[in-house]
Amino acid sequence: MGDTFIRHIELLGYEKRFFPSQHYVYMFLVKWNDLSEKVVYRRFTEIYEFHKALKEMFPIESGDINIENRIIPHLPAPKWFDGQRSTENRQGTLAEYCYTLVNLPHKISRCLHVINFFKVRHDDMNPVTDSQIKKPEVFLLPKDSKKNLTDITGPIVLQTYRAIADYEKSSTSEMPLKAGDMVDVVEKSENGWWFCQLKNKRGWVPAAYLEPMDGPDESEEQEPNYAGEAYVVQKSYTAVEEDELTLKEGDTIEVIHKLLDGWWVIRKDETTGYYPAMYLQKAGEVNTSVKNELRNRSAPPRRSTIRNVKSIHKQGRKQISQETYRRNSKKYIQNQRNMRGKSQNKANVIIEKNEPEDNKPKAQPAIPPRPSKDLILNRCTESTRRKIL
Repeated sequence: MGDTFIRHIELLGYEKRFFPSQHYVYMFLVKWNDLSEKVVYRRFTEIYEFHKALKEMFPIESGDINIENRIIPHLPAPKWFDGQRSTENRQGTLAEYCYTLVNLPHKISRCLHVINFFKVRHDDMNPVTDSQIKKPEVFLLPKDSKKNLTDITGPIVLQTYRAIADYEKSSTSEMPLKAGDMVDVVEKSENGWWFCQLKNKRGWVPAAYLEPMDGPDESEEQEPNYAGEAYVVQKSYTAVEEDELTLKEGDTIEVIHKLLDGWWVIRKDETTGYYPAMYLQKAGEVNTSVKNELRNRSAPPRRSTIRNVKSIHKQGRKQISQETYRRNSKKYIQNQRNMRGKSQNKANVIIEKNEPEDNKPKAQPAIPPRPSKDLILNRCTESTRRKIL
């Protein structure tokens, strides 16, 4: 057993292929311990044969000796005829199988049998296709299916984007681009790196270098949220451009606009600016080793720094100025302060109106008139009458 091992296996979906005959293959995103990420394609019959061999290698863990000791997950046998419906319905079971497999004891999850099966093959990098017949159809697993693996909805067709400039890759997990290249996007990460495929090449590409074919992409971005979401800085960054912020690890900030290129507009006190999204973590979220490893990557390039951009769209991409962010942010903060002030004043008025009766000054009783001399002589005692005589 070597030092190489798999950190995570994610089922992306499946492909319907037409060469040399119609068949289906599952797409897996395999994340390795060296932080490389590869897409591999496997037929279900291959996966089942791999599963049977794994059980033979570990008879105790597969429950062959005592069923109570079984920890290797179950996997149903392939049908006589695997059509699109059975391929689609099996995705939930297969996704759960891969998750359990990677989390088995290391002697199983990191054995050579597992490592070799999920290594990139020549066919993965150069799939057999015949453009004269029909291009393979791609169906992605819905994002929310991890919460409910049995709820597999209809297919999702990959989106095609166009490269707006040349891009030279800086690591083996990335893919180079030439201006005008048409790529299919397999996975969109909010950190600004998208996993794409171009003919027989696959890899990560900065989202800033891509534009959709049907128009400018601002419709995909969320509107600014000047209320802000609390985030914590997980990695320090020193500003390079004037509109960026320099922050250190542990700083608490507010995200007010999440942009597709992975550079978010954030607010620190009353100052706003851009910061790499991959160096931020939502307040209250658990920090994982995988997230820490991913932060060792470099931040993706900003869209505003790309030279020789050639967009096919007549309408340029709308961009909010940093002054607009500052002005609206300060306006929101001031409105919040005013609202808090009004609420405090209103509370004070209510307290005054409801002041207890005991605290109010009481009216003094009127002094009775002095009795007349005749009244005293007629009604008072002898001793009292002597005092006025």
